[in-house]
Amino acid sequence: MTEKDVLRPVDDAARREAKTFLRTSRHGALATLDPATGTPMASRVSVATDSRGCPVFLISQLSGHFGALENDPRASILLGEPGRGDPLAHPRITVFGRANRVVDDERAGIRARFLARHPKAALYADFGDFAFWRLEIEGASYNGGFGKAYDMGRDDLVAPSDPDLEALEAEAVSHMNEDHLDAIQLYATALAGRKEGSWSLVCIDLEGMDLVAADDVARVWFDPPLASAEELRPRLVALAKRTRAERS
Repeated sequence: MTEKDVLRPVDDAARREAKTFLRTSRHGALATLDPATGTPMASRVSVATDSRGCPVFLISQLSGHFGALENDPRASILLGEPGRGDPLAHPRITVFGRANRVVDDERAGIRARFLARHPKAALYADFGDFAFWRLEIEGASYNGGFGKAYDMGRDDLVAPSDPDLEALEAEAVSHMNEDHLDAIQLYATALAGRKEGSWSLVCIDLEGMDLVAADDVARVWFDPPLASAEELRPRLVALAKRTRAERS
């Protein structure tokens, strides 16, 4: 059996599943190369994503992987929860590429996205020895379970960004959480299929939005994606109206 026999053709369903993994994972195994020996090293890190879906993580200069990435930016991150039974029967994805430190003009937005997923990290996120890093995805290996393996490229996973949407994201998230929690609950239960809970909105991008309730993260996709920041408000209103009508 050849590699081509094992791998399935990448389709929209597989892309959506893989992107959902990226958007909803809260931790993963970061693999880097030891500067002295070249030996692969893996360490658990907390993760979030930037607006395009690339993983971001916060690490200290005291950690081995910080120095490893400064020496060689090549890295990969394994994401996925094993669940019950055979861990190999559960979906997982390994994304690989090159990691770079988040520069100052991007730090505020990345910091807000990361702390929305990991609020306790606020205790040390601004310490001088900590820095945010982003893995620029070059490709991925997605395994949706036995017999569901896919080899994916950057374009299968990385979404376009919109500076205008990024500029208003924090204000929009705050407004929704302060004034429209009822709509957020609808998004989580009716659109993301989650149980009722203390859901809040944490991130918005052109392709969808992320909701959290304690340690649970849910993804709501915009179909079709937003074409611009101006479409955000009417799209959110339309989603809420449609969902309420379907439930009545």
